[in-house]
Amino acid sequence: MTVPFSLEVEGLAFSYPDGHQALTGVDLTIRQGERVALLGPNGAGKTTLVLHLNGILGGGSGTVRVAGLPVAAPHLAEIRRRVGVVFQDPDDQLFMPTVREDVAFGPATAGIRGAALDACVRRALDRVGMAAFADRPPHHLSFGQRRRVAVATVLAMEPEILVLDEPSSNLDPASRRELADVLRSLDVTVLMVTHDLPYALELCERSVVLSGGTIAADGPTRTLLGDAELLRAHRLELPFGFDPRAVAARPGP
Repeated sequence: MTVPFSLEVEGLAFSYPDGHQALTGVDLTIRQGERVALLGPNGAGKTTLVLHLNGILGGGSGTVRVAGLPVAAPHLAEIRRRVGVVFQDPDDQLFMPTVREDVAFGPATAGIRGAALDACVRRALDRVGMAAFADRPPHHLSFGQRRRVAVATVLAMEPEILVLDEPSSNLDPASRRELADVLRSLDVTVLMVTHDLPYALELCERSVVLSGGTIAADGPTRTLLGDAELLRAHRLELPFGFDPRAVAARPGP
């Protein structure tokens, strides 16, 4: 059976009001359940592309469809439920007095109440290993714990696509591993925007290189990271001494 698409982008082009052409005809499809890394240098258009996925940006040319729905005004509420974005800084996402209230905010705003809301919060926190911290103030948690709570706030809305902006940034090695374990366990489509090429290799079988507003490469992460000429051409850097060919493949989720 053919797996349906979570995301379909066709001919997407976009210019900012100052005339800067950020996207120049992007074509990208991601099937349900795929984990895909979006790689590229600063200024490549990654953020612009992500902001089109839930309709924050629009007005360019081309089409974007999420779970078959066009990203357009009549569908924006449903699109924004289906596309959950986790920001680079969890403090941009956590603003309530307790972890429980932060995770409950989205579902409560959507009209969920009582036992159903409690179950929704508990399920989301369980998925990120943070259920024991439900009554703690977010600012009392470590940075890595806050990032996992930020993921839970998005998972509480039961999205189809989870978009992560630089998920490994500022994490210590243990927090980095804990988040990776969480992300591998999720049964959602993942689009991970990152400069951390080893993390992309660890979590995403497929990577897409966006450069100069267009897709420069799309293929198995191990293959792309093993192409020194490709990386050099698009200002992507592996850590010194890191050889993607020497990293054992991880089993699937």
